[in-house]
Amino acid sequence: MLEQGGKDKASELRIAVTPFFNLAATMTFLDPFRAANYLEGMTLFRWKIVSETGGMVLASNGVEVNSTKFSDAGMSEADMLVVSSSWEPERHVSTAIRAELRNAAKRQAILGGIDTGAFILAHAGLLENYTATVHYEHIDAFQELFPNTGISEALWVIDRRRVTCCGGAASLDMALHLIQQSHGSALANAAARYVFAPPVRDHGALQYPEDAEPLGNSVPARVRAAIQVMEANLETPLSIAEVCRHVGLSHRQLDRLFAQCVRKTPALYYRDIRLDRARGLVTQTDLSMSEISFASGFSSQVHFSRAYKERFGLPPSKDRVQGRIPFEFRAWPMHRAP
Repeated sequence: MLEQGGKDKASELRIAVTPFFNLAATMTFLDPFRAANYLEGMTLFRWKIVSETGGMVLASNGVEVNSTKFSDAGMSEADMLVVSSSWEPERHVSTAIRAELRNAAKRQAILGGIDTGAFILAHAGLLENYTATVHYEHIDAFQELFPNTGISEALWVIDRRRVTCCGGAASLDMALHLIQQSHGSALANAAARYVFAPPVRDHGALQYPEDAEPLGNSVPARVRAAIQVMEANLETPLSIAEVCRHVGLSHRQLDRLFAQCVRKTPALYYRDIRLDRARGLVTQTDLSMSEISFASGFSSQVHFSRAYKERFGLPPSKDRVQGRIPFEFRAWPMHRAP
């Protein structure tokens, strides 16, 4: 991973940002390196925010960040090149960023992705036969587009010289582990304390832990088990009777538990999570509607379109256009049909 530099050699990081990148995840990734420099009293890490054109880059929360143009950023010096992107990463897979990533790979630099950055690495052909992760909202799309890359639901993944994380606070976990690998546990722990990091999560920790919700509430184990069975069978849906057999409940018991905890019938919940998967594919990929219908467990495209409009208030063809409007101008994913 990041090799420990000598007295006068700091590790060089380049963070390539794309329009509408996630600002919080990006700064959360960088801050432990800042803390490590401060605590050690020397520059162990240097970094630059870079982009293809340089200048101000608009983040998804409306804040603009100044960036250095690739050609002025000393990209050949980078020990690590991390891509931070969010909505529509495929629109930012330019010739320039492909070239920078491939040149970094040839130098054996570490390549990373934050939030949906792994899409750009994969489009550049640099995640073949690796395992990566992206924000959970984009996992299905990534799996459909890049079948030769393993997809993990972990918060962050380090696979040889590829590092990816799902964004948000997981960026901090990944940064601290990189500091630990290059400069030891004492400095990584000191940096974690300095930035008031919560208990750092281990490699392989899931984006959605099975045993608890963030604020401590949780649905009964049998409901979670039923939902896991449904989520594992989206393309070829099971009958509710088959779901009941998997979790050892009668149809009546499952209906009662879902009414109490989910406020929907099991059948309606199952249909809705298939449609949620479909919406990710509609708005995040260029797959045809028939391919998306099939991948989401609908045998009829007419039935799929009708169900989609019922859930989201507009047909999938229209949602494909509106769902690609820049984040601050659109209602998705909060929009639901009344």
